Amino acid sequence: MPATDPSGFITTAPPDVPGWVRCFDIDALPVLAETAESLEMLRGIEDRVDAHMLAEAVSADPLMTLKLLSHVARHRRSRDPDSRSETETVTASLVMLGIGPFFRAFGPQSTVEAALADHPEALAGFRAVLKRSHRAANFAMSFAVHRMDHDVAVIHEAALLHDFAELLLWLRAPALAGEIARLQQDDPTLRSAALQRSLLHVELADLQHALMLAWKLPSLLVHISDDRHAEQAQVRNVLLAIRVARHSAAGWDNPALPDDVADIADLLRLGLDPVWTLLRDIDA
Repeated sequence: MPATDPSGFITTAPPDVPGWVRCFDIDALPVLAETAESLEMLRGIEDRVDAHMLAEAVSADPLMTLKLLSHVARHRRSRDPDSRSETETVTASLVMLGIGPFFRAFGPQSTVEAALADHPEALAGFRAVLKRSHRAANFAMSFAVHRMDHDVAVIHEAALLHDFAELLLWLRAPALAGEIARLQQDDPTLRSAALQRSLLHVELADLQHALMLAWKLPSLLVHISDDRHAEQAQVRNVLLAIRVARHSAAGWDNPALPDDVADIADLLRLGLDPVWTLLRDIDA
């Protein structure tokens, strides 16, 4: 087991991906305080709640989304191990599970804000990743709509969840996450993957893929989230949304953005000026 401090936070990285995977219990993950409050409000009016109402409370929260998708997948496979049917979105998962079973499976949730109450820098780091993920999801959904993709909801979900391993790092190993952030701030030319291998002994992309498989997440979601398939349009859709969300986080004057815009123009078959306009309209 990795070394931890008195609060249970990881201070020394496990040696490999399996070691990191064992550090995370999907059922014990905290959720956003806003999500926890919304679910408790809906629990009080359960008889009037439908899947779409619940989906609104769940789908904006990457960690609650992960918990739901994993729970439904494991529940389905425990009942029918040979089943190949999958629910790929929050709404479909809630329809399959049912409102009553959802509330029985998910009691009052612990929160990210409580977990990081004594670590304001870690909470700020978590929120920065969360904000970037929401922007990326909005970009990805708009690109998919423009492409008339049939899997818009899954593409939105894939972009929202694309950096969930980074969220987990701020939650469980805030000192390590903070060290990576400080090193990159001091030298923006440092590559994230190299820093992760040095300090974490793994790349977060590899850890995230392993967690998605361990938690039985839908195969289409896993595939679209896998950067190694970047030649495929749906994967490029997500990756370009992630890139532009990262590069525009501090404004639209980042020197990397023209390359992003050129690649998005190729994906969407648009001119450069219309893409610039589209991106700003999405962000607004």
